[in-house]
Amino acid sequence: MQLSEDIVEDLRKRLHRVAGQIEGVERMLDQGRECRDVVSQISAATKALEQAGFRLVAAGMTYCVEHPEEAEADGYPLKAVQRMFMKLA
Repeated sequence: MQLSEDIVEDLRKRLHRVAGQIEGVERMLDQGRECRDVVSQISAATKALEQAGFRLVAAGMTYCVEHPEEAEADGYPLKAVQRMFMKLA
């Protein structure tokens, strides 16, 4: 499946932010921060990671709809991408 450079760049930015959030969680633990604060940060990182996954699957679905023959040849028929979406849901 072909992803545009814009999509790849967007995903990299999202994942970089998630990595920063995870590092923040580690720092919070080292500092002995309150449980509710740590859980809140973990929740934010989880949501951000989910959003990155949905962005990727949305790009895949768009590719499948716009280029059905190429997507199928690449091993990504629309049903396979739909299953990927359901894994995230």
